[in-house]
Amino acid sequence: MGILEMTKRVTFLVACAMFSACAGSRPAVSAGSPAATPTWTLTWSDEFSGATGAAPDPAKWAFDLGGNGWGNQELESYTNRPANVHQDGGGNLVILANKETYTGADGIQRQYTSARLKTQGLFSQAYGRFEARIKIPKGQGMWPAFWILGNDIDSVGWPKCGEVDIMENIGREPAVNHGSMHGPGYSAGNSLTASYTMPSGQSLGDDFHVYALEWEPNVARFYVDNTLYETQTPAALPSGTSWVFDHPFFIILNVAVGGSWPGSPDATTVFPQNMLVDYVRVYSLR
Repeated sequence: MGILEMTKRVTFLVACAMFSACAGSRPAVSAGSPAATPTWTLTWSDEFSGATGAAPDPAKWAFDLGGNGWGNQELESYTNRPANVHQDGGGNLVILANKETYTGADGIQRQYTSARLKTQGLFSQAYGRFEARIKIPKGQGMWPAFWILGNDIDSVGWPKCGEVDIMENIGREPAVNHGSMHGPGYSAGNSLTASYTMPSGQSLGDDFHVYALEWEPNVARFYVDNTLYETQTPAALPSGTSWVFDHPFFIILNVAVGGSWPGSPDATTVFPQNMLVDYVRVYSLR
Protein backbone atom coordinates (compact mmCIF):
# COMPACT_ATOMS: atom_id res chain seq x y z
CA MET A 1 0.00 0.00 0.00
CA GLY A 2 1.46 3.38 -1.04
CA ILE A 3 1.69 6.40 1.24
CA LEU A 4 -1.25 8.13 -0.44
CA GLU A 5 -3.47 5.06 -0.22
CA MET A 6 -2.48 4.52 3.42
CA THR A 7 -3.22 8.17 4.23
CA LYS A 8 -6.63 7.99 2.61
CA ARG A 9 -7.40 4.72 4.37
CA VAL A 10 -6.57 6.31 7.74
CA THR A 11 -8.70 9.34 6.82
CA PHE A 12 -11.54 7.02 5.84
CA LEU A 13 -11.40 5.18 9.18
CA VAL A 14 -11.31 8.46 11.09
CA ALA A 15 -14.30 9.70 9.10
CA CYS A 16 -16.16 6.51 9.89
CA ALA A 17 -15.41 7.00 13.56
CA MET A 18 -16.53 10.63 13.44
CA PHE A 19 -19.66 10.28 11.37
CA SER A 20 -20.30 6.55 12.08
CA ALA A 21 -21.72 6.06 8.60
CA CYS A 22 -20.07 2.67 8.31
CA ALA A 23 -20.28 1.70 12.00
CA GLY A 24 -23.96 2.52 12.20
CA SER A 25 -23.79 4.50 15.45
CA ARG A 26 -24.78 7.82 13.90
CA PRO A 27 -28.45 8.60 14.59
CA ALA A 28 -30.57 8.99 11.47
CA VAL A 29 -34.25 9.69 11.20
CA SER A 30 -36.31 7.05 9.41
CA ALA A 31 -39.91 7.50 8.30
CA GLY A 32 -42.21 6.56 11.15
CA SER A 33 -39.31 5.68 13.45
CA PRO A 34 -37.34 8.75 14.60
CA ALA A 35 -35.13 6.67 16.90
CA ALA A 36 -34.12 4.14 14.25
CA THR A 37 -30.38 3.79 13.66
CA PRO A 38 -29.37 2.36 10.29
CA THR A 39 -26.16 0.34 10.14
CA TRP A 40 -24.25 0.83 6.89
CA THR A 41 -21.77 -1.49 5.16
CA LEU A 42 -19.44 -0.19 2.45
CA THR A 43 -20.26 -1.80 -0.91
CA TRP A 44 -18.42 0.39 -3.45
CA SER A 45 -15.99 3.29 -3.39
CA ASP A 46 -13.38 5.24 -5.29
CA GLU A 47 -10.75 7.11 -3.27
CA PHE A 48 -9.05 8.55 -6.40
CA SER A 49 -5.59 7.54 -5.22
CA GLY A 50 -4.09 7.33 -8.71
CA ALA A 51 -0.91 9.01 -9.94
CA THR A 52 -0.81 12.62 -11.10
CA GLY A 53 -2.55 12.89 -14.45
CA ALA A 54 -3.99 9.35 -14.33
CA ALA A 55 -7.37 8.75 -15.89
CA PRO A 56 -10.28 7.66 -13.68
CA ASP A 57 -10.38 3.91 -13.09
CA PRO A 58 -12.06 2.41 -16.21
CA ALA A 59 -13.34 -0.49 -14.10
CA LYS A 60 -15.41 2.04 -12.14
CA TRP A 61 -16.17 4.93 -14.50
CA ALA A 62 -17.44 5.39 -18.04
CA PHE A 63 -18.13 8.70 -19.82
CA ASP A 64 -20.94 10.58 -21.48
CA LEU A 65 -19.48 12.44 -24.47
CA GLY A 66 -20.60 15.23 -26.76
CA GLY A 67 -22.19 18.64 -26.97
CA ASN A 68 -25.86 18.00 -27.64
CA GLY A 69 -27.07 20.13 -24.71
CA TRP A 70 -28.15 17.10 -22.64
CA GLY A 71 -31.77 18.23 -22.54
CA ASN A 72 -30.84 21.36 -20.59
CA GLN A 73 -29.41 23.66 -23.30
CA GLU A 74 -25.96 23.18 -21.77
CA LEU A 75 -23.11 24.93 -23.60
CA GLU A 76 -20.21 22.49 -23.08
CA SER A 77 -18.93 19.49 -24.97
CA TYR A 78 -18.17 16.61 -22.62
CA THR A 79 -14.88 14.83 -23.27
CA ASN A 80 -12.70 12.17 -21.63
CA ARG A 81 -9.46 14.08 -22.29
CA PRO A 82 -6.94 14.65 -19.46
CA ALA A 83 -7.53 18.36 -20.05
CA ASN A 84 -11.05 17.84 -18.68
CA VAL A 85 -10.70 14.94 -16.25
CA HIS A 86 -7.82 13.34 -14.37
CA GLN A 87 -6.55 12.41 -10.92
CA ASP A 88 -4.27 14.95 -9.27
CA GLY A 89 -1.92 12.59 -7.42
CA GLY A 90 -3.09 14.06 -4.12
CA GLY A 91 -6.15 11.88 -3.71
CA ASN A 92 -8.65 13.84 -5.79
CA LEU A 93 -10.50 13.47 -9.05
CA VAL A 94 -10.40 16.73 -11.01
CA ILE A 95 -13.16 17.69 -13.46
CA LEU A 96 -12.06 20.78 -15.39
CA ALA A 97 -14.39 23.12 -17.26
CA ASN A 98 -12.44 25.05 -19.90
CA LYS A 99 -13.32 27.89 -22.24
CA GLU A 100 -12.10 26.73 -25.66
CA THR A 101 -13.42 26.07 -29.14
CA TYR A 102 -13.88 22.32 -29.47
CA THR A 103 -15.64 19.99 -31.87
CA GLY A 104 -16.38 16.51 -30.55
CA ALA A 105 -16.89 13.25 -32.40
CA ASP A 106 -20.58 14.19 -32.70
CA GLY A 107 -19.57 17.08 -34.98
CA ILE A 108 -21.00 19.71 -32.63
CA GLN A 109 -18.75 22.72 -32.00
CA ARG A 110 -18.86 24.29 -28.55
CA GLN A 111 -17.01 27.10 -26.81
CA TYR A 112 -16.64 25.19 -23.53
CA THR A 113 -15.50 21.70 -22.55
CA SER A 114 -15.96 19.63 -19.40
CA ALA A 115 -16.49 16.00 -18.31
CA ARG A 116 -19.35 13.79 -17.20
CA LEU A 117 -18.49 10.46 -15.53
CA LYS A 118 -20.92 7.64 -14.79
CA THR A 119 -20.96 4.13 -13.34
CA GLN A 120 -23.63 2.95 -15.79
CA GLY A 121 -22.96 -0.66 -16.77
CA LEU A 122 -20.27 -0.93 -14.07
CA PHE A 123 -22.05 -0.35 -10.76
CA SER A 124 -25.59 0.31 -9.60
CA GLN A 125 -27.42 -0.27 -6.36
CA ALA A 126 -30.93 -0.08 -4.96
CA TYR A 127 -31.10 1.66 -1.58
CA GLY A 128 -28.22 2.61 0.70
CA ARG A 129 -26.10 5.62 1.52
CA PHE A 130 -24.48 7.41 -1.43
CA GLU A 131 -21.96 10.06 -0.42
CA ALA A 132 -19.15 12.13 -1.89
CA ARG A 133 -16.72 14.69 -0.51
CA ILE A 134 -16.51 17.48 -3.08
CA LYS A 135 -15.17 20.99 -3.56
CA ILE A 136 -17.35 22.57 -6.21
CA PRO A 137 -16.41 25.21 -8.81
CA LYS A 138 -17.56 28.82 -8.67
CA GLY A 139 -18.95 31.41 -11.04
CA GLN A 140 -21.99 32.44 -13.02
CA GLY A 141 -23.06 29.68 -15.39
CA MET A 142 -21.33 26.85 -13.54
CA TRP A 143 -23.52 23.83 -12.77
CA PRO A 144 -21.77 21.00 -10.85
CA ALA A 145 -23.67 17.89 -9.80
CA PHE A 146 -23.40 14.54 -8.01
CA TRP A 147 -26.48 12.49 -8.81
CA ILE A 148 -27.93 9.07 -9.56
CA LEU A 149 -30.15 7.75 -12.38
CA GLY A 150 -32.26 4.60 -12.62
CA ASN A 151 -30.40 1.87 -14.46
CA ASP A 152 -33.46 1.17 -16.60
CA ILE A 153 -33.18 4.54 -18.36
CA ASP A 154 -32.36 2.95 -21.73
CA SER A 155 -35.57 0.90 -21.68
CA VAL A 156 -38.10 3.22 -20.00
CA GLY A 157 -36.56 6.67 -20.58
CA TRP A 158 -36.39 9.73 -18.36
CA PRO A 159 -38.04 10.61 -16.00
CA LYS A 160 -39.75 7.22 -15.60
CA CYS A 161 -36.36 5.72 -14.64
CA GLY A 162 -36.08 8.16 -11.73
CA GLU A 163 -33.36 10.70 -10.89
CA VAL A 164 -31.98 11.83 -7.54
CA ASP A 165 -29.78 14.93 -7.35
CA ILE A 166 -27.65 14.66 -4.22
CA MET A 167 -25.47 17.72 -4.89
CA GLU A 168 -26.58 20.32 -7.39
CA ASN A 169 -25.45 23.93 -7.37
CA ILE A 170 -25.77 26.83 -9.77
CA GLY A 171 -23.11 29.52 -9.73
CA ARG A 172 -25.38 32.44 -8.96
CA GLU A 173 -26.29 30.73 -5.65
CA PRO A 174 -22.82 30.01 -4.22
CA ALA A 175 -24.10 29.09 -0.73
CA VAL A 176 -26.97 26.80 -1.81
CA ASN A 177 -27.14 23.06 -2.44
CA HIS A 178 -30.25 21.60 -4.05
CA GLY A 179 -31.44 18.04 -3.34
CA SER A 180 -34.14 16.82 -5.74
CA MET A 181 -36.04 13.74 -6.91
CA HIS A 182 -37.49 13.47 -10.42
CA GLY A 183 -40.03 10.95 -11.69
CA PRO A 184 -43.01 10.75 -14.05
CA GLY A 185 -45.32 13.67 -13.26
CA TYR A 186 -42.85 15.36 -10.92
CA SER A 187 -39.77 16.26 -12.93
CA ALA A 188 -37.78 19.37 -13.89
CA GLY A 189 -39.41 22.41 -12.24
CA ASN A 190 -42.01 20.20 -10.55
CA SER A 191 -39.59 17.84 -8.78
CA LEU A 192 -39.60 16.88 -5.11
CA THR A 193 -36.96 19.28 -3.86
CA ALA A 194 -35.48 21.28 -1.01
CA SER A 195 -32.28 23.24 -0.50
CA TYR A 196 -29.57 23.68 2.09
CA THR A 197 -27.92 27.08 2.58
CA MET A 198 -24.53 27.37 4.23
CA PRO A 199 -24.47 29.13 7.61
CA SER A 200 -23.64 32.82 7.26
CA GLY A 201 -23.80 32.39 3.50
CA GLN A 202 -20.31 30.94 2.98
CA SER A 203 -19.65 29.71 -0.54
CA LEU A 204 -19.78 25.93 -0.97
CA GLY A 205 -16.83 26.33 -3.34
CA ASP A 206 -14.55 27.62 -0.57
CA ASP A 207 -13.92 24.13 0.84
CA PHE A 208 -14.79 20.46 0.62
CA HIS A 209 -18.20 19.35 1.85
CA VAL A 210 -19.79 15.90 2.21
CA TYR A 211 -23.01 15.46 0.25
CA ALA A 212 -25.06 12.37 1.04
CA LEU A 213 -28.29 10.55 0.30
CA GLU A 214 -29.69 7.88 2.61
CA TRP A 215 -32.24 5.91 0.61
CA GLU A 216 -34.48 3.21 1.99
CA PRO A 217 -37.79 1.80 0.72
CA ASN A 218 -40.27 4.71 0.59
CA VAL A 219 -37.95 7.29 2.14
CA ALA A 220 -34.99 9.42 1.01
CA ARG A 221 -32.96 11.67 3.31
CA PHE A 222 -30.54 14.35 2.11
CA TYR A 223 -27.50 15.65 4.02
CA VAL A 224 -24.78 18.27 3.73
CA ASP A 225 -21.89 17.72 6.16
CA ASN A 226 -24.06 15.26 8.10
CA THR A 227 -26.85 17.80 8.56
CA LEU A 228 -30.22 16.41 7.54
CA TYR A 229 -32.08 19.08 5.56
CA GLU A 230 -34.65 17.17 3.52
CA THR A 231 -36.75 14.01 3.78
CA GLN A 232 -38.95 12.78 0.93
CA THR A 233 -41.54 10.00 0.96
CA PRO A 234 -44.35 8.90 -1.39
CA ALA A 235 -46.69 11.13 0.66
CA ALA A 236 -45.12 14.14 -1.07
CA LEU A 237 -45.97 12.94 -4.59
CA PRO A 238 -48.48 14.82 -6.73
CA SER A 239 -51.83 13.06 -7.00
CA GLY A 240 -51.90 10.29 -9.57
CA THR A 241 -48.12 9.80 -9.73
CA SER A 242 -45.98 6.92 -8.52
CA TRP A 243 -42.76 6.47 -6.51
CA VAL A 244 -40.15 5.05 -8.91
CA PHE A 245 -37.24 4.79 -6.47
CA ASP A 246 -37.39 1.03 -5.96
CA HIS A 247 -34.70 -0.35 -8.27
CA PRO A 248 -30.92 0.06 -8.84
CA PHE A 249 -29.48 3.46 -9.74
CA PHE A 250 -26.02 4.38 -11.10
CA ILE A 251 -23.83 7.37 -10.18
CA ILE A 252 -22.98 10.49 -12.23
CA LEU A 253 -20.44 13.25 -11.54
CA ASN A 254 -20.34 16.23 -13.90
CA VAL A 255 -19.75 19.94 -14.31
CA ALA A 256 -22.08 21.55 -16.83
CA VAL A 257 -21.47 25.01 -18.26
CA GLY A 258 -24.54 27.12 -18.91
CA GLY A 259 -28.01 25.79 -19.47
CA SER A 260 -31.62 26.69 -18.90
CA TRP A 261 -31.31 26.82 -15.11
CA PRO A 262 -27.94 28.45 -14.30
CA GLY A 263 -27.81 30.70 -17.38
CA SER A 264 -24.68 31.37 -19.39
CA PRO A 265 -21.26 32.38 -18.07
CA ASP A 266 -20.62 36.12 -18.18
CA ALA A 267 -17.68 38.50 -17.90
CA THR A 268 -17.32 37.68 -14.19
CA THR A 269 -16.83 33.95 -14.78
CA VAL A 270 -13.20 32.84 -14.57
CA PHE A 271 -11.95 29.80 -16.53
CA PRO A 272 -10.78 27.16 -16.06
CA GLN A 273 -13.04 26.08 -13.21
CA ASN A 274 -12.61 22.73 -11.49
CA MET A 275 -14.50 20.36 -9.26
CA LEU A 276 -12.40 18.28 -6.87
CA VAL A 277 -13.80 14.96 -5.66
CA ASP A 278 -11.98 13.43 -2.69
CA TYR A 279 -14.03 10.25 -2.70
CA VAL A 280 -17.31 8.63 -3.63
CA ARG A 281 -18.63 5.90 -1.29
CA VAL A 282 -21.72 3.73 -1.35
CA TYR A 283 -23.07 1.71 1.56
CA SER A 284 -25.89 -0.75 2.02
CA LEU A 285 -27.92 -1.52 5.11
CA ARG A 286 -26.72 -4.61 6.98
